Amino acid sequence: MARAGQDARRPPVAITAAGSFGNQAAKRLVGLAVVSHVLRSRRFYERAAVAAIVVGALRQIGQQNTASTMERLVAVNKRAIQREVHHVEHKAKRQARAVKTTRHMVASRPSKDLASKMRET
Repeated sequence: MARAGQDARRPPVAITAAGSFGNQAAKRLVGLAVVSHVLRSRRFYERAAVAAIVVGALRQIGQQNTASTMERLVAVNKRAIQREVHHVEHKAKRQARAVKTTRHMVASRPSKDLASKMRET
């Protein structure tokens, strides 16, 4: 007699375990037959060859894309360095002119009537 909540048609545990082993073996045999059939199929090898060619082409495209990206980054970096060098050179020239002007001012003598000009202002 079946308990409440259990299916009355359910076989005992011992039969289920043996049936489970048989089912697994059958599934494995069917799987093995399918694999052997696929491996003997010409269409499978054609598709595998096409897939290998596609994967190789995609890999090459990826490498070319990476190379072109690196070339662009190198060019951008080179231009940025050139701009920075130009900026530093321009700044150095301005500072050199300022130093030269300062030296010229220090080396020049004040005018004789500088004191009188200072008093007027």
